[in-house]
Amino acid sequence: MELGEIIAERKTKTVYKIDGKTVKLFVENYSKASILNEALNQARVEEGTDLSIPKLLSVTQIENRWAIISEHIEGTPLNKLMEENPERMDEYLNLFVEIQLEVLSKRVPLLTPIKDKFRRKLTEATNINENIRYELLQRLEGMKNHTKLCHGDFNPSNIVIKGDGSYAILDWAHVTQGNASADSARTFLLFSMQGQNEIAEKYLNLFSAKSGIEKSNIQRWIPIVAATQMTKGKEDEQEFLSKWIDIVDFQ
Repeated sequence: MELGEIIAERKTKTVYKIDGKTVKLFVENYSKASILNEALNQARVEEGTDLSIPKLLSVTQIENRWAIISEHIEGTPLNKLMEENPERMDEYLNLFVEIQLEVLSKRVPLLTPIKDKFRRKLTEATNINENIRYELLQRLEGMKNHTKLCHGDFNPSNIVIKGDGSYAILDWAHVTQGNASADSARTFLLFSMQGQNEIAEKYLNLFSAKSGIEKSNIQRWIPIVAATQMTKGKEDEQEFLSKWIDIVDFQ
C-alpha cells in the first residue's frame, strides 16, 4: 500500500495522508488492545455526539503493523494559526475554549470514567514517591464524579480550522467521561510543557470565566494529571512534571 504524504511523526506512530484518508500507522508490536480501544473510543464519540470529528473508516494491518484509517480533514491546525498570527492570539484562545466547552457539554456513557483511568495509572506507577502517590489517590477519591465528555489531549494542534471557518476535532485516543476540571488541568499542563506559560495562564483564566468553574477546582486536579502523565515514563518530561505533583501547592 502506498502511504503517501507524512503529516505527523511520533515515537509510536507515523500519520500519513492518502486519497482523502488519514492513515495512523503504529510501530511493530504496539499493543493491539490499545489500538482497538482507540478506534472504539473514536467510533463511540462519532456515533454518540454531533461533534465534527473524522469518521472512522477501518482498522487494518499494513506490513505487520496496525493502522487506524479515518477520514482526512482538510484545514489548518489551530496551533499553526496561533504561531502565524500572534496578534490574534486572544481571538484564537477564545475559540479554543468555546470548542472545549462544546465537547464537555456532550455525554457518551460507554466511555471509561476518568477517575477509573487515573486510579489505575496511579496505582500502577513505579516512578512516583509512595507517600505522594497515596496523597494523590486520596485526593482523586475526593473529586466529584461527573459524566462530561473529556477529550484527554485537548490542545490547539488537535483543532483543524477548515477553509469555510468551521472546525473539526482530532485525536480521540485518550477520551474519557468525567470532570471538566480534569480535562482543563490537562490542557493547562500541555501548554506549560511546551514552555507557553503565559498562554497557559491566559487559558486557565479564560476557561474558568467561561465555564463558571472556580480556578482553584481546576488547580486541584493539576498534580493528579501531572502524575498520570509521569507514568508514561518520558524522560524529557519527568523533571518538569515532578514539580507539579507536590500537592501542597494546591491545598
